[in-house]
Amino acid sequence: MPVFSKVLVANRGEIAIRVFRTLRELGIGTVAIYSDPDRNAAHVAYADEAYLVGGGTPSESYLNQLRILDAARRAGAEAIHPGYGFLAENAAFARACVDAGIVWIGPPPEAIEAMGSKIEARERMRAAGVPIVPGVTEAVETADEVRRLGDELGWPIAIKASAGGGGKGLKVVRGAGEAARALESAQREGEAYFSDAAVYVERYLEDPRHVEVQVLADSHGNVIHLGERDCTIQRRHQKLVEETPSPAVDDDLRDRIGAIAVDAARAVGYQSAGTIEGLLSRDGEYFFLEMNTRIQVEHTVTEMVTGLDLIREQVLIAAGETLSLRQEDVRLVGHAIECRINAEDVSNGFLPAPGTITAYREPSGPGVRVDSGVVAGSEISPLYDPMIAKLIVHGVDRDHARRRMLRALGELDVEGVKTLIGFHKALLTHPCFIEGGTCHGLVESELMAARAADLSATVPGHVRGPDMSEGLSRAVRFVEVDGKRFEVRLLKPEPPYAELARRRRERARAGGAAGAGKDAIVSPMQGTVLAVEVADGDEVESGQVVCIVEAMKMENEVHAHRAGRITDLSVAPGQPVKTGQVICVISGG
Repeated sequence: MPVFSKVLVANRGEIAIRVFRTLRELGIGTVAIYSDPDRNAAHVAYADEAYLVGGGTPSESYLNQLRILDAARRAGAEAIHPGYGFLAENAAFARACVDAGIVWIGPPPEAIEAMGSKIEARERMRAAGVPIVPGVTEAVETADEVRRLGDELGWPIAIKASAGGGGKGLKVVRGAGEAARALESAQREGEAYFSDAAVYVERYLEDPRHVEVQVLADSHGNVIHLGERDCTIQRRHQKLVEETPSPAVDDDLRDRIGAIAVDAARAVGYQSAGTIEGLLSRDGEYFFLEMNTRIQVEHTVTEMVTGLDLIREQVLIAAGETLSLRQEDVRLVGHAIECRINAEDVSNGFLPAPGTITAYREPSGPGVRVDSGVVAGSEISPLYDPMIAKLIVHGVDRDHARRRMLRALGELDVEGVKTLIGFHKALLTHPCFIEGGTCHGLVESELMAARAADLSATVPGHVRGPDMSEGLSRAVRFVEVDGKRFEVRLLKPEPPYAELARRRRERARAGGAAGAGKDAIVSPMQGTVLAVEVADGDEVESGQVVCIVEAMKMENEVHAHRAGRITDLSVAPGQPVKTGQVICVISGG
């Protein structure tokens, strides 16, 4: 008999479908929720039944606790799985589910609260003997405090939102002169994203590896770990590529950080699946960073090497069952890599690239898995995360998995929006990744952007070889002569830097209406203005921040491209902007 008759998934996209698949295997009915823009979304079509919960913005729909609980009541759902993001780490929602007689498929609200505050988490871990990054375990409120801590800990330092995650509310401060602005920005992001402006300070580790440990804990006191994941490849402090095992972790270190993770979970009375995130320094020191009290985007690679279904484990734990295995039963077999396929423009600073997917084809074959939430015709909305799919592969060892991923990337076809496919091809063929390095400074470099743009032009499904060192134009035809097939290129591929150069010319060119001697600064994306850092008449330097625009869960700084005086300022905090909309004009200089 199934442990539940129906489960509602309080999420959307690929994670909703991922959870639904396990529920179906368990014989459990699936209930979806959706917003107005998601009426025709793939997760809605996949579920047994679906309920509208509100308008387009997350606050109207996927964060609307009352409407979600009402949908669960109307559906007769016995439990709610939150996926990740949205309400997944919201202790108040977890309590509201329990109060409504609905099982929460996740950790106890008390554990969410304890780990949701990074300040409290650091203090708890310190008290439990878990190593933390040197810094404070109380909130920091003034720029003077930040400057004093920078002098004590040594520059650079990191200011972090206590309730933050995913790089939001994180600011690296390299000197005392940056303290005031960085503090204000971190506090603003903490308030905007997590309704908590509290921040703390810790030492910033230069070029560490981001190594996290997957844990499972039941309500009977059993806690185990499932090895580590290496999530070092990031942009804007958000993950792009994840793999397990880490190329920098041997068996002894794995045992040590696994024990740290188990101790950390026990310290907060944890239950369900969770992740202890940590930093591995170049000297081999391992520090607790934070705990994610939910299923992770990258849980897939752990599933590939352990053979476990982590969603299944979550559901059974929530139903009161004991863990299905002991620590000594855990076996890590082979190597797995996940590439996040996001709608982002690498050649334009990884800015979100919303739009309609006009064609979509997934790869397949041995060792290949795709977790997606789209089909041809799906809309990648600027209202939500830009993820299209997660591409996961499993191989006998790291290089086998790397080459398998390149093959799968060559088969993956996503048309209509810019994606990270070309970036992943470029990264996985770069010596730094092949050698298992951190690739520090490479991911967001101009060289990588240019190479990614070149490889993005590769004909869908056409893989030239393991290094894929040459990008191809899409203007390719195939002809037969005497029964032999030939590939004919009708247009020469653009030089690697052509797209970058063109974008820079467009950004630097003065707006036609601005007149001689004036340059328009335009919004590089559709989004919402979070802050305006200048006023009409202000003198600015080249590179100075003019305003901050939030789009698809990312905060993006808009900079002055030259020195001059601000005129015709046309935006204010809270105001929506469109791509190419004039923000202000720089005159003189």
